Amino acid sequence: MRILLFSGKGGVGKTSVAAATGLELARRGHRTLVMSVDPAHSLGDSFDMESTLFERRTSEPYVINDHLSIQEVNIQHEIHRHWREISAYTISILRNTGIRDVEAQELAIIPGMEELSAMMYVNEYRRENRFDVIVLDCAPTAESLRFVSMPATLDWYMKHVFPMQRGLLKAFRPLAKHVSPVELPKDSYFTNVQELFAKLEGIGEVLENPRITSVRLVTNAEKMVLRETQRAYVYFSLHGLTVDQIIVNRVIPDAVTDEFFREWRASQQQILSEIEAYFAPVPVSRIPLFTREVVGASRLDTLAAVLYPSEADPAAVTRLTAPYEFRKVNSHYEVILHLPFVGKGDVKLFKKGDELVVEIGTLRRHVGLPTSMMNLSPGRARVENRQLIVELVE
Repeated sequence: MRILLFSGKGGVGKTSVAAATGLELARRGHRTLVMSVDPAHSLGDSFDMESTLFERRTSEPYVINDHLSIQEVNIQHEIHRHWREISAYTISILRNTGIRDVEAQELAIIPGMEELSAMMYVNEYRRENRFDVIVLDCAPTAESLRFVSMPATLDWYMKHVFPMQRGLLKAFRPLAKHVSPVELPKDSYFTNVQELFAKLEGIGEVLENPRITSVRLVTNAEKMVLRETQRAYVYFSLHGLTVDQIIVNRVIPDAVTDEFFREWRASQQQILSEIEAYFAPVPVSRIPLFTREVVGASRLDTLAAVLYPSEADPAAVTRLTAPYEFRKVNSHYEVILHLPFVGKGDVKLFKKGDELVVEIGTLRRHVGLPTSMMNLSPGRARVENRQLIVELVE
C-alpha cells in the first residue's frame, strides 16, 4: 500500500491537488481513498458534493466510483466509536468547573482527536489491505507536523508515563476520593487509552518507510508561502519522512501578458528560481493558474492532466532517502547530506539566515536548520560513505 501525504500552508490549494491525485490514481486502476485529515474539511467541497458528506453521521468512506472513495472524519462519530471513556471523563471534569453540558461536550473534543482518529483508519485499512493508495489531505503545516509526530510521542508516553500513572492512581484512588475536588479517572479510562494505542501500533514505522509513505508539499510562488514550505520541509525531514515532490500551484501562465500581471509574473519567476535551488534534488512540479475555480470532478481532471503526464504514475516510489538528516553527537550537532556522486573536493560552508549553505564545485545545497541549531555555526566537514557530514558548533 502507498500513503501520499499532501501538506502546505492554508489556502495554497492542497485539497484540490489531493483530490485530483485521487481521481488520477483511480483512473489508472488503483483502489484509492482520499481522506481529509483537516478538521476544517473541504474535501467534499472540492468534489462539489458537500451536502452529501455533511448529512452523513458517520466517518465511513463515501464511494465515488469503483476505484475511488473519499472520507471526512466525523469527530462526533469517532467519540462514540473510540473515545467514549476519555470524553466522558473530560466532560465530567468540565462540568465540575461550572461549565454547562453542551459547552462541556464541545470543549471535550481534545486537540489531536481528529488526527488520531484518521491515523487509526489508515492503520486499519493498511492491515485489511483495503486500498492500494491512501491520499491524505492534511491540515495546514503546523497541524500536519503534529500529525506525523504523534506516534513517537504516544509510544514514549505509553512506555514511560502510562504504567506509572495508572499504578499510582489505582493505589491512591480510595484516599483521593475523600480529598480530591474532582473524581479521578476510573480504570476503564486507562483501558480505553490502551485500546487506542493498540489501534495505532506500527503506524509510526509505516509513516517513516519511504517505500510506503511520501510527503508532497504544495506551495505558491509567493515569498511568505515559500518560507513556510521550507520550514515544513525541514521538519518533515527531522521526523524521518521523505518529501518526494514540491508542487507549485497557481503559476501565472506564459500566455498571460496583461500589464496588470507584469509585477506578479516577475515576482513569481524569482520565487520559482529560489524554489528550484532550495529543494534540489527533489523534483518541482508547476500547476498554472486556471481561468476558473477548480471545483468538481471535471475541473479536477484538468488539474490532474497537468500535474501527471501520461507516463507519470502518482503512486510511483521516486525517492527512498531524505536529502539530509540531523543528529547530535556528544557536544555538537551534525547535518548529514546524501550526495552519492560527490568526492573529497573543496567544500565551502556558510550561514545565510537560518540556512546552512553548502557548496561543492558548482553544486549548492540550502539546508534549513531546526530551531535548536539556528544559532550554531558550521565547523568541520567530511565525506564518509557517500555522505557529506557537516559539524555545527557554537
